[in-house]
Amino acid sequence: MNGRSVGIVRAFYGEIDTVRRVTTIRLVKRRQRRVPRIILASASPRRAELLQEMGVKVEIIPTRAAEIEGGHLDPLELALTNACRKAVVVSDLHPDALVIGADTVVTLGGRCFGKPADNRAAARMLRALSGKTHEVITGVCLMRKSARDLEVFAEISRVQLRRLTSRTISDYLAKVDVLDKAGAYAIQEHGEMLVKGLAGSFSNVVGLPVERLQAALSSRGLPCGARHSHRAR
Repeated sequence: MNGRSVGIVRAFYGEIDTVRRVTTIRLVKRRQRRVPRIILASASPRRAELLQEMGVKVEIIPTRAAEIEGGHLDPLELALTNACRKAVVVSDLHPDALVIGADTVVTLGGRCFGKPADNRAAARMLRALSGKTHEVITGVCLMRKSARDLEVFAEISRVQLRRLTSRTISDYLAKVDVLDKAGAYAIQEHGEMLVKGLAGSFSNVVGLPVERLQAALSSRGLPCGARHSHRAR
């Protein structure tokens, strides 16, 4: 991701349409001493669990923002744009809170693998990923409108799947409900059946890059639990 240029972010007022080629953006116009509420703009139980493991007291307010599914955006832009769209909607309603928006994209060869419509679609996704190394990208947007505070970043993990037989795929889908999971699998749920190797952050594949998020919250003086290692090589 080094060398990617910072692109378009319409921050704080007005809708964020597209975030292009962002590694990290940090804008702070005014500091406020009071510790803000922290809101997760997501219904994902996996992200909520990761934040709880970090020791972060967080409120859950699922966003009604419509997710973009691709089109002219590459996978990195897609993850960042959807994360920002989620944060903006909730931040409009709660401007004094620090809102966390996140979006995870599974991608192979430029193709994005979203949430499967049914188990047949899930099996097709797993066959396409079988025996290959794909990327899992999680975009994160931290936004606190009243303090003019915005930070946007993304983390990329690389996951190698085993060569999956039809029986393995069938057995996995019988054990795990994958219909709400991008790429039709969850590394934290019987992931040993599918995954051969991982480079990068494990928690990023689950749904949040814990290491990067802890650093971002700590830089704002917000309490976090002890730092845990969620990386694998």
